[in-house]
Amino acid sequence: MKVLGIYGSPRKGGNSDQVLDLVLEGAAKAGADIERVYVRQLDVAGCLECGACNDTGECAVKDDMQAVYDQLDQADVIVVGSPIFFYGPPSQLKALIDRSQAHWSRRMLQKSPAQRKTYDSGIGYLVAVGATKGQNLFEGTKLTAKYFFDALDMEFGDGLHFRGLEGPDAVASNPEIHRQAREFGRRIVIGK
Repeated sequence: MKVLGIYGSPRKGGNSDQVLDLVLEGAAKAGADIERVYVRQLDVAGCLECGACNDTGECAVKDDMQAVYDQLDQADVIVVGSPIFFYGPPSQLKALIDRSQAHWSRRMLQKSPAQRKTYDSGIGYLVAVGATKGQNLFEGTKLTAKYFFDALDMEFGDGLHFRGLEGPDAVASNPEIHRQAREFGRRIVIGK
């Protein structure tokens, strides 16, 4: 099983990075082959809405996203790690998600409306962290993740969401988050 971790934070080593590291550690220990994408290291333009992918299912913009498309296609499981910025994902991650319009177009070209009711490419999860404790803190990012995975022809398996993680040591000093994240990584591989 190939598990792709997408690190969506613009800040290296922040809380969402730390939680995703733990999830992928648990998945690796359960036997998964792990790959990582660090969005902050990519040169990815936003979607131009040029319509080129409507006929081909391929994006006409040539940048670092071209390599990411291959990784998305090869993954059985994708885990997106994201901090919450104004109740949504950071702009760098959103650019990658928006560029998945090409995958959505390809899905529309290759599958009938009836076939689009099923997901054939795997499952995706969201690991999100936020400093505040708002009741709806994760709702916007969860919806964005759900439709990102829909475009990739993947089922959305929800994920892990942690509120109140303020400061650089919030994850490092919390053994319960470590336990939950590693266990979640194990479960996405073995299914229990």
